[in-house]
Amino acid sequence: MIALNGPWKFHAGDNPNWANPDFDDTSWETVDLTPLPGAHDSDVGLTGYVPGWQARGHPGYIGYAWYRLTVDVNAPAGDALALSGPPDVDSAYQLFLNGRLLDGIGDFSGRTPKVYSIQPRLISLPQTLIGGHPSVIAIRVWMGSWDTAPDGGGLHIAPAIGERSDVEARYQLQWLETIKGYVVEVVEALLFVLLAIMSCSLIPFDRWNRSYLWMAAALLLVGMYRANQAALYWGQFETVPVFELVSYVLLTPLCLGAWTLAWRSWFQLDHPAWVPKFALILTLLYMVAQLFSSAWSHDTWPPSIALMLGGLISVVRLLFLLLLGAIVTLGIRKQGRNGWYALPAVLFIAIGLFAQELSALHVPGIWFPFGTGVSRAQFAYLAFDVAFFALLLRRLWAFARSGWVRH
Repeated sequence: MIALNGPWKFHAGDNPNWANPDFDDTSWETVDLTPLPGAHDSDVGLTGYVPGWQARGHPGYIGYAWYRLTVDVNAPAGDALALSGPPDVDSAYQLFLNGRLLDGIGDFSGRTPKVYSIQPRLISLPQTLIGGHPSVIAIRVWMGSWDTAPDGGGLHIAPAIGERSDVEARYQLQWLETIKGYVVEVVEALLFVLLAIMSCSLIPFDRWNRSYLWMAAALLLVGMYRANQAALYWGQFETVPVFELVSYVLLTPLCLGAWTLAWRSWFQLDHPAWVPKFALILTLLYMVAQLFSSAWSHDTWPPSIALMLGGLISVVRLLFLLLLGAIVTLGIRKQGRNGWYALPAVLFIAIGLFAQELSALHVPGIWFPFGTGVSRAQFAYLAFDVAFFALLLRRLWAFARSGWVRH
């Protein structure tokens, strides 16, 4: 097996003739996909990562581009050959061999491709196409305007070619890296569901206390958000715009609104009475602003409108943070020592909910223990699970010691 690091021929733009093996690409620029030792992506830890075209002389460019590479493969008769598709591409691609479309990720049938998450691919290579003569591998890439990281654009990890058994081993390793990168999301989602069930189990002991239902709702919303991360990258049923609609337009505002009201109810704060309406208004404003800032609307609005929407989102999130801080302060004043017991859980959930603000303050956001990316929010949510479990257990123990059910 050989990694196809190149150098590849590269050209921005789009032309179907560029898949033709006879096309003359000598005037194209060259791109080397050889990674530095130990290089990996900044998210889950995929190995072999290299910067994209934004960092290679094409800053700000979005849209189509092509990569071409001529290979000369001579395999013993009867050996099955395969190609591992690039497991990290911004944002969708099609792979051609000698002009024939073999595989890809994304739906290119429309004017704008439908984009799904990029996953490892195992592509069988027909002997009739690859054997006995030089062959041209051409990769057509389309980059969405939401993927404009400073090092974004195009191929980040080179494909590899070789005997099928060796390429399949590489393919399985890449899938293992992908699964490891998001398995924490699934575990956390399950823990949030279990905590929601535990919260509801306290209702019979304190039937007029609505905080348990509010907590259960907030826990389930965060659990759905975390699970949807894994659903995007492990499956191919959710496009990027649908993912943004579910996670960013709906779940993120609902999480902030639900946790604000859940802690208000937990601290038994009836005043000020305008807090629920204010939290509802902030939630709806956040949804609307996020809707018109999501993937489907990129490049729809002039820069001034896009800047205004981004500013509105920042202001709404800041108001949520200030409101949560005021609720916790009033709650601790009202409940004294019992209020202080809830503070660790509040702080840990806030670290997860307000990750953007912490990143803006240059607080480190991800670490790579054992080569797998684990984010600050994941650490915070795991710590919250422990703190909130202890909080619920303490209240359950108090009910057990009192020996009575409050009606």
